[in-house]
Amino acid sequence: MEADKIKESIKRAAQELFRKFGYHKTSVNEIAKRARIAKATIYKYFDSKEAVLHALLMDYIKVNVDELVHGNITEADEEAHLNNLIMKTCRLSYTVCNEFIGWDFIRESANSQEFLKNLSNELEDLLVSSFMQLGMRKTENYAQRIRFLIKCSKSIVFSFAFTSVSDSDVRKNFVSFQKEILPYLVKAAIAV
Repeated sequence: MEADKIKESIKRAAQELFRKFGYHKTSVNEIAKRARIAKATIYKYFDSKEAVLHALLMDYIKVNVDELVHGNITEADEEAHLNNLIMKTCRLSYTVCNEFIGWDFIRESANSQEFLKNLSNELEDLLVSSFMQLGMRKTENYAQRIRFLIKCSKSIVFSFAFTSVSDSDVRKNFVSFQKEILPYLVKAAIAV
């Protein structure tokens, strides 16, 4: 196997196991077994299990961010586009936490919270740069406003995701955020 195929095999095996059992309950040995390689081979390509997760998530996020930002833009105005973009981004962040890492592990582990914070910051950078490439507006502090909008939204979404007891609670909070909070954040971000 060539290097790229091996790395993809590792990531594919890790993704299947993380989705099925969560990050915390998946061992490097299980990833190696699923990928049909030696455990040492994983460490040849990735420094740690966390590095495998990071690579996997960045691949997932890059594909989804590109689709979010450059996909069919059907909204007639900037406000509607930003509103839609933020909601899709919040859902993407939630999906990453829910399907790949697992909320129990995130709530209990300081390491996972720091990892999630770094990942979230990388997602924020990707979104801001991608959105600025669309060129809807080129004012001096527009990138800062967009970054502020993303940070506020991210903080709100993570706070209710961390405190919600069930998936139905999360859905209710998403709807509440979308209808009661996000429109005001978007208006503030695009106000001249």
